[in-house]
Amino acid sequence: MRYSPRGPLRGPALLAAAVALTTVAACSNGSPSGADSPPPSPSGTGPAATTSAAKPSPTPTPSPTPTRTYPLSTAPRTVPAVRSHEPARGPGWKPGPRAGVVLAAGSAGLADEARLLAGELGLRYRGEAAVGPGDVELALGAKGAAESYTLTVKDGRVRIAGPDEAGVFYGTRTLKQSVKGSGAMPEGTVTDRPAKPQRGLNVDIARKHFTAAWLEDRIREMGDLKLNQLGLHFSDDQGFRIESDSHPEIVSKQHLTKAEVRRILALAASRHVTVVPEIDSPGHLGAVIDAHPDLQLVSVSGRTPRGAVDISDPDAARIVDDLLREYAALFPGAYWHLGADEYVALMAKNPEASYPQLAKAAREAYGPSGRVQDLATDWLNDRAATVRPTGKTLKAWNDGFFAGGVVSAAKDLEVEYWTGKEYGARPPLPYLQAGRRLVNLNDEYLYYVLGEPNDFAYPTGRRIYEQWTPLVVRGTTPVPARYDAQILGARFAVWCDLSGAQTQAQVAAGIRLPLAALSQKVWDSRTPTRSWSDFRALATKLQG
Repeated sequence: MRYSPRGPLRGPALLAAAVALTTVAACSNGSPSGADSPPPSPSGTGPAATTSAAKPSPTPTPSPTPTRTYPLSTAPRTVPAVRSHEPARGPGWKPGPRAGVVLAAGSAGLADEARLLAGELGLRYRGEAAVGPGDVELALGAKGAAESYTLTVKDGRVRIAGPDEAGVFYGTRTLKQSVKGSGAMPEGTVTDRPAKPQRGLNVDIARKHFTAAWLEDRIREMGDLKLNQLGLHFSDDQGFRIESDSHPEIVSKQHLTKAEVRRILALAASRHVTVVPEIDSPGHLGAVIDAHPDLQLVSVSGRTPRGAVDISDPDAARIVDDLLREYAALFPGAYWHLGADEYVALMAKNPEASYPQLAKAAREAYGPSGRVQDLATDWLNDRAATVRPTGKTLKAWNDGFFAGGVVSAAKDLEVEYWTGKEYGARPPLPYLQAGRRLVNLNDEYLYYVLGEPNDFAYPTGRRIYEQWTPLVVRGTTPVPARYDAQILGARFAVWCDLSGAQTQAQVAAGIRLPLAALSQKVWDSRTPTRSWSDFRALATKLQG
């Protein structure tokens, strides 16, 4: 930048200087008003005498336009926050009228992500093309961990690159949020990746019917928050909520059609959200028992515990396996949830005395030491064997894993840990010490139970943001950090015990900030740098 004694030329001063230079260039007649007029003669009465023709006045060199300087950029403001930002000096990037979204060579698999981003930012999608001024380029093939990405803003362009489609998609979410929040994406380079591979929301659509449109709205929110799992608990005592071809008699009046499910699955795939279906058994099968009362478990006193099938009856296993095969084909995702929690027979003070038919079956199968818990564990293993040929990773609730029995749960089952209060439930450490991998659904922080029964209180985003981490699996005490790698992530869970306590709209509003807080802690488990009030204001703005 060129400076005058009073500082750099700006505005009108700069314009006056330009006019003066133009005037000088036009003055070739020796006028005293010209800046390059000949010097006066010694007498001061005329031009200096010369012995040759007068030389033409040299053409002046214009002063360059001052170059603007920029302060170092700051990290984009997003939810979750980016893990790393390398600042740079520059104007950043804003959507422009000529800008487009293009794909790097060999990145045709990102066409859906590119079209989505183009529509969101009002840009043109140009497919595989050379990068032009103001463009956003998406690229596959970069080195890095799964779901990671690098976003670079330089020379008026944006480049988002990652090793997989999910990572590049998350980069587009960072760009979208930054533009929505501030109108621009700051200069520099973001390097980002999740702390945990499983991050999401669990919804009980069995006790309360949620529409396909409601679930689709949650998927859109989850994608923007970089969450990647939607658990659907669609079978329980109060309802069976997805159309069935193998057993239509069990389906509730209010339910999702398979066409609606496929639409949900297609949207989820476009947002890199995996749907995790759950048919809970051998408890929570009241909707099945309503259509097949002969499967009902009966105690020695004639009690019929709600939702519990008689696991010594082969017909119970047959119907559940029919359903597992049907829905495993409907849901293409990599996971299946087998349930296994709260089997009422095992919650009795003396299961063998209360349910002698189960005790007899256990002894016949496993010898004199066989107990009802062994029969329940074998049920779980058999259901796992039904689904395992699909290649899906299998999950079960932690209170379906029992210690000290003749039969042990299959080693490949992931523990979905929610409680230490139910029969059979143990603290988290025994599961981790046994080498189990675990997903955190801590009922102290992550359970949104409609109507707040049984001392549950609606969780708050602030409490999750300030107190909880994925290591806090039960209660408020974290497990030792050496088990961090075995904790695969977490899901926030909506349970509809008192289904009429809130409308769908109220549930959506109630979980918005808690879900945002969860997204921050599973994307980056370190203590956040933003205060809760700053985070809340940002999340509210971006989710609005």
